[in-house]
Amino acid sequence: MDSTIPDRNAVLTALDRVLDPKSGKGLVAAGLVRGLTIGPGRAGFMLEVPSSETALYGPVHGEAQAALSAVPGVTKAQVVLTAEHDAPPPAEGVTRVRKGARVSEDPKAAASPSADAARPAHVRRVIAVASGKGGVGKSTVSVNLATAFAQLGLRTGVLDADVYGPSAPRMLGVDGEPAFENGKLQPLEAWGLKVMSIGFLVDEGAPMIWRGPMASSAVRQMMNDVAWGSEAEPLDVLVVDLPPGTGDIQLTLIQKMKIDGVVIVSTPQEIALIDARRAVSMFQKTGTPILGVIENMAFFTDPATGAPIPIFGSGGAKAEAARLGVPLLAEVPLEMALREACDNGQPVVATTPDSAAAQAFISAAKALMV
Repeated sequence: MDSTIPDRNAVLTALDRVLDPKSGKGLVAAGLVRGLTIGPGRAGFMLEVPSSETALYGPVHGEAQAALSAVPGVTKAQVVLTAEHDAPPPAEGVTRVRKGARVSEDPKAAASPSADAARPAHVRRVIAVASGKGGVGKSTVSVNLATAFAQLGLRTGVLDADVYGPSAPRMLGVDGEPAFENGKLQPLEAWGLKVMSIGFLVDEGAPMIWRGPMASSAVRQMMNDVAWGSEAEPLDVLVVDLPPGTGDIQLTLIQKMKIDGVVIVSTPQEIALIDARRAVSMFQKTGTPILGVIENMAFFTDPATGAPIPIFGSGGAKAEAARLGVPLLAEVPLEMALREACDNGQPVVATTPDSAAAQAFISAAKALMV
């Protein structure tokens, strides 16, 4: 890979030579260059326009890509054309601040996903993996659960919707630039999975300095503009790795994508369960089924005695699942092999299927297939 980092001013100058068809200004002057990323041998940005004007800006997309490619040091140019939509109404339970009062719920908010929510074309089932708190291993669960589905014979895809911290490229050991064919982005493939992530479009480690609407727009494009399957070979299940929390991206998915259910990931300790409950509450109030709970980092096995050592406590997720009336799908142990597999881009389910962690993911996948 070319290690030359293109000059930022040269990139901006080149893009400003491409004219906005509405204002007649250059793209930079017109404020249409969003989320510009520059790294070794590459440059890219988001060209976000009103949804009614995507046809008008189609040629601009090509001109901007060509302009970037002509900048010295750019061997990989990426321009993502996204459609800007009006912000959806908040879902029930979404809080609004009222002057002089505590933060409270809006009683007039919608109680369910919008009427036009739909699965992506040629996708039979959508399962989201969510957590209220970061650092509990949600992405680890997502990629290994998806790999387990594939190992069990299902045509499976992974949508890495965590645009601020995309992990799927590293955890699945896949990188590259998705092709654009017949009006659709073509997902990359690894370990029997079809994979789409914003991580394919930016350098690893590059900060995604995007406001909520830009992040939501990117997620909408990955939802709807990707060739997940076909009439002849539809995807059996799409696993969506959500970012932690209960923010814009979660609401975008609830409003725009028909989700068949959500798997909640937590570690055993109470501080993680508190945030998991917030995530559960959001999905419940929007009518999204909770399929079950996976407890990650449930215990560490003493190498001398084989006894489980509950480093982060025990029984927390099991009790929470019982409270919710949903199954505890798995208790995934804390294993060195699992950490190494994620770092090396080799899902433990595929590379070490007999390990305790892999068996936990496989059991969870079987339970979700019922």
